[in-house]
Amino acid sequence: MDQTPAATARATPPWRYAVGMFGTSIPINLIKGSMILFYVDILGLDVRAYGVVMVIYAIIDALDNPLLGFLSDRTRTRFGRRRPWLLIGAPMLAACMIAFFSAPTSLEGMGLVLWFAVFAILCEAFDSMLNANYGALLPELFPAERRRAVANSLRQGFQLVALVISLALTPLLTTSVFGTETTTEGFTTTAIIYGAIAVVVIAFMTLSVRENPRYSTRERPRFLPSIGSVVRNPLFWQVGLVGACYGIAMALVLSGVQLYVRYSLGLPVANALYLQGAVIGVTALALLVWTRLVARFGAPRMWRIAFMVLAAGFVALFFASSLITGILAGAVLGLGWSGMLATNDLIVARVLDGDATRHGEHREGLFLSAFGFFGRLNGVVTGLALTSLGVFFGYNSGDDPGSDPGFAFRVYLTVYPFALTVIGAVASRFVRVPEAGAQA
Repeated sequence: MDQTPAATARATPPWRYAVGMFGTSIPINLIKGSMILFYVDILGLDVRAYGVVMVIYAIIDALDNPLLGFLSDRTRTRFGRRRPWLLIGAPMLAACMIAFFSAPTSLEGMGLVLWFAVFAILCEAFDSMLNANYGALLPELFPAERRRAVANSLRQGFQLVALVISLALTPLLTTSVFGTETTTEGFTTTAIIYGAIAVVVIAFMTLSVRENPRYSTRERPRFLPSIGSVVRNPLFWQVGLVGACYGIAMALVLSGVQLYVRYSLGLPVANALYLQGAVIGVTALALLVWTRLVARFGAPRMWRIAFMVLAAGFVALFFASSLITGILAGAVLGLGWSGMLATNDLIVARVLDGDATRHGEHREGLFLSAFGFFGRLNGVVTGLALTSLGVFFGYNSGDDPGSDPGFAFRVYLTVYPFALTVIGAVASRFVRVPEAGAQA
């Protein structure tokens, strides 16, 4: 029998678990938020090469994710199943991130492509290792959905604080404090600082949480039967694909916002601080409201509403023409994003609960890593979306931006995400999410 919610809460206060999201978010958001600016616009990597690398790295990552989750589920140590992986993954991700943003400026052609490919793949692999194990702790530590919702909102709040630092503050640090608009030194220094912060925070969280030993059954799950069971679950595909619509949409925003500010709004990149800060601020403030709405109306209903609000935000952002109108549009986007943060992980957790009830095994690591397959679609779609800017609008790199890069990145940041979000909003209405604690 699992621990009661009260016992679990005494063992691990929600804030101690939640603070880990701060550490896991800083590195990957710096990478995803600045890779196009750093490699394509500053170092001159061709968008076609970028697209090819993104497809390859997404395929590799989709294959290694289930393996990482499976290994985590099978781990048996006196420190728990998840904690050893977290303590290993944090410094490895930090080191690879620093290398990623330390590409020699003398690199060009295939040399630049290889540097980008190797460290992009390594960064995503170690990020997957961290998040599969960190995410698997949520349903284990907080079995009751109300308390789980509180813990999830707290960790999303910490993620938003990390976003303020790794996204909104980054353009200022990389272009004004430690570097310039056209040099790379600022990125290297910023990566070192963020890497050190991430390692300290993740280690603090990992050493503070207490895993439930009853979740580690003596019998270890087998790989192929477990994978087969996951892929035969209809909810895996339904929730995974709908969630991917939201995840890919926000990945496009994350990777393109700095160039949207530069080209579409015609402002220095450092002004992304204000736009992103407004979006993140509204998102953080709205989390409390969404959490209360989830407690009253349930996660599935608010999940579907959040999709629609998010779609409206992309419409508003398309018509923004200045920093002020961009901030106002970003506020609408932040409201929808907040709703997705408050609900999407709870939907996934219900699927995990149902799987554990049905099969008598806690395979959160494998299941979340399998869900990570849909997250890997982010890289494929963002790569193809960026490549399409060269095909349709002539934007190939910072050295060859085409005749209208402003409209190109307006399409990249708003039209593509809007289409995905509308698909997700419609599809979510056909997903029958199980009741909290019910069998899938």
